[in-house]
Amino acid sequence: MSLAERTTPSPHPAQAEAAMRAATSVSRKTNAVRGCIDAVLPTRHAGTRKVRIAYELAGEAGTPVIFVAGGISAHRHVAANDCDSAAGWAEDLVGTGRTLDPTRCRVLAFDYIGADGTLDAPIDTADQADAIALLLEALGIEQLEAFIGYSYGAMVGLQLAQRHPARVQRLVAVSGAHRAHPYAAAWRALQRKAVALGQLQCADEQGLSLARQFAMLSYRTPEEFGERFDAPPTLKNGRVCVAAEDYLDAAGAKFVARICSTAWLRLSESIDLHVIDPALITVPTTVIAVEGDRLVPLSDAVTLVEGLGLNGNLRVLRSRYGHDAFLKEGDRIDALLGAALRHNPTGESA
Repeated sequence: MSLAERTTPSPHPAQAEAAMRAATSVSRKTNAVRGCIDAVLPTRHAGTRKVRIAYELAGEAGTPVIFVAGGISAHRHVAANDCDSAAGWAEDLVGTGRTLDPTRCRVLAFDYIGADGTLDAPIDTADQADAIALLLEALGIEQLEAFIGYSYGAMVGLQLAQRHPARVQRLVAVSGAHRAHPYAAAWRALQRKAVALGQLQCADEQGLSLARQFAMLSYRTPEEFGERFDAPPTLKNGRVCVAAEDYLDAAGAKFVARICSTAWLRLSESIDLHVIDPALITVPTTVIAVEGDRLVPLSDAVTLVEGLGLNGNLRVLRSRYGHDAFLKEGDRIDALLGAALRHNPTGESA
């Protein structure tokens, strides 16, 4: 790996902002920095590519840096700050008194390689980890206090721990494992077929919306749907509509407004390409699994922790939200993060 150009010529974020000028916005109140670097990235399946790595770093200068990464639709804006007052994708997990307290740490996040739709080629979680290593080098961050990854982000974190162990002190992998489970891979294959069918009919957005609606059924649990949508069907224009349809339609419409089909297809494939050998990871790792997660079953989390040996420990969260528990159970996830980063696990259930 090597940097072709850096829009951040200095390793320090404050100096990097001055060099990037229009490409970066800075908050003087909280030292929040948003910027990008241009890099050359040797990818696993698509050869050497020029990529732009967009990041956001928010928190008190001089405090430890914690990298946060979410699912394939997550991005660099984790929570509201003075650079961007809009709510981030993990708003409930960042704030005063939380484990991710911006007065006590800096939260670093990036846009996944391929998330802008410009890389129409196979993308591996190893490529994402290598891009993070390039970003840390450009920002002059020798080592992360921790890497917290959710779903796809957990897979990327495992790759970072395996490929660049000196870059991270501790890993927390939430709802992500060492491989894609065959059942989950089958779900995603069907979703990609829905997108392909939409493309054949010149209806890209409809295909992507349908794929997202399929995904919502895999993210959540039958128990939650039973509680929320236990109502008789209705007749509309001569056809039967079930109670969950409006919810699914809204989820699909919201999704297509913020991601293109090329980006989604390549990142969906990236999940299924993911595989690591847990025995090669030496970074202390806390694995957080959710009972009832249909995409990352508890059995895979157990296998991962067994492979990690003395470097791994397991926490199990019971939640009706399934795979989406990390987005819906803010207080409980925060408690688990606090225990993990204090190196003080309190048991295997929460």
